[in-house]
Amino acid sequence: MHSPRRFLIFFAAFLASASAVHSAAAAQAYLIADAQTGYVLEEQEPRKKLQVGSLTKIATACVVLDWSERKSGDLNGMVTIPPEALQGMSENPIGFQPGDSITLRDLLYAALVQSDNIAAYTLASQVGSQLESVEVGAKLTPTDIFVAQMNALAKQLKMERTRFVNPHGIDWKVKPLPYSTAEDLARLTRYAMNKPSFRFYVSQKERQISFNRAGHQLNYVLRNTNELLGKMGIDGVKTGTSARSGQCLILYADRESEVVRQGQMETVYPRHLMVVLLGSTNRFEEGAALLQRGWQLYDQWAAAGRIADPKKFL
Repeated sequence: MHSPRRFLIFFAAFLASASAVHSAAAAQAYLIADAQTGYVLEEQEPRKKLQVGSLTKIATACVVLDWSERKSGDLNGMVTIPPEALQGMSENPIGFQPGDSITLRDLLYAALVQSDNIAAYTLASQVGSQLESVEVGAKLTPTDIFVAQMNALAKQLKMERTRFVNPHGIDWKVKPLPYSTAEDLARLTRYAMNKPSFRFYVSQKERQISFNRAGHQLNYVLRNTNELLGKMGIDGVKTGTSARSGQCLILYADRESEVVRQGQMETVYPRHLMVVLLGSTNRFEEGAALLQRGWQLYDQWAAAGRIADPKKFL
């Protein structure tokens, strides 16, 4: 005979786990995956096309970093904020003005840590002018060339249900509309997090940047928009918000590697978990609940010998 107290404890635990799953399902789409292998542990509407706001800036940063790696582009080089970068911008928390000069590296920090739109546009404008046009014959601006490169990267990563139309993800008064999916963004995040520099940028809770205006150096302390950073082993990645997209969030979390010994053999399994959450109304609570659920699913999968359905890999 089970004691009433034990039953109540079990029932409370069951309700807590059920409510975590239910709260997670409130988002329009989500995906939980083992970031190391790309094995999908759980998903909801992973291929639904949605607006994703500033999660777009992950692709922007990847194009900049790829250019820097492949073409020996200097991230410490100074660039000038163009007037177009401020056009149609409703927010300018850093207080940039056209003509300010700043390094590409500090623009990357501004775009990834504090999700600054002006920084993202300036990166695209500058690096786009260094890229060869993907589309021959068309009269494209440097920013157009850069966005074409973002879409070329998406194609390379088999992000078949993604369209980028600008470097920052603004979707207000924009035609055609940009879109992506939880599955596609998981592919992009795995690619980005394989870059040590990207991992470092998105892990920073705060970062001081500086820029020059008319011979004077101005400093600004960026604060990361990801409120869960540094909690629950989370060391990245990015937030995104717009009226169309709702609240979006990608989390990346680490646990100590698992060492499995069989006789003389020793296998080390790195443990990295990734959560993509789109169209939420409470992204940090839902993201934390999904991450907890992800580790439970991961532990069950690992205990069962990591047997994986080939169709469930990103």
